[in-house]
Amino acid sequence: MNTAATGFEGVDITGYYLKGYPAVPDDEYLFKVKRMAFDLGIEISGTGVRNDFTIADKNKRTQEVELVKKWIDVAAKLDAPVIRIFAGNQKNEGISRETVTNWMLEDIRSCVEYGKEHGVVIGLQNHNDFIQTADQLNSIIGSIHSEWLGIILDTGSYRIHDPYEEIKKSIKHTVNWQIKEKIFINGKEVDTDLEKLMTIIKNSDYNGYLPLETLGDGDPKVKVETLFSKLKSAMK
Repeated sequence: MNTAATGFEGVDITGYYLKGYPAVPDDEYLFKVKRMAFDLGIEISGTGVRNDFTIADKNKRTQEVELVKKWIDVAAKLDAPVIRIFAGNQKNEGISRETVTNWMLEDIRSCVEYGKEHGVVIGLQNHNDFIQTADQLNSIIGSIHSEWLGIILDTGSYRIHDPYEEIKKSIKHTVNWQIKEKIFINGKEVDTDLEKLMTIIKNSDYNGYLPLETLGDGDPKVKVETLFSKLKSAMK
């Protein structure tokens, strides 16, 4: 209700904040959430899971794939157009990056095919984990090359190079966002230049949702309202 009152047009129903996660809620609960959003005039812009495709144990990775597929089913029931997934954060000492990437490509392809069958786009988020740069992210997207796979562009998780340049490089594959109030410049956390960000977005072909995410101390409702107001001003 606060989402609607603030002025948002959509909401990300993140899977791992729903009761019982990672277990899938029953249909009665899901449809209650869907109906509530409808009554408030709010579209469901997406959902997301916590997965890890960098785990060395293939059987465990298979379980991670199945987790994503179960939540693709949830996304379809909610009419969420995209589901957010991660690469993973295992260190895997002694195993080459190429090897881990090949694991990941196989797992993501499986999820993408399942998503295609259910009308749900898979969005791979840069999360300052195995994926840290736009080139790394673009390489994975390009290797699979499917209209049912894209990027969830996390503005706060490009921390190696100039984040605005990284955003420019990856925006062409972007299907949804995590716009944060802070960004990292030369290793230092600073306020996001929302006008600069909006200029990049306006100069691209992106026309979808612009989800916001706030982190850190403070009342999240107040922080979201503040960030929403600042972004609306930057959009003018």
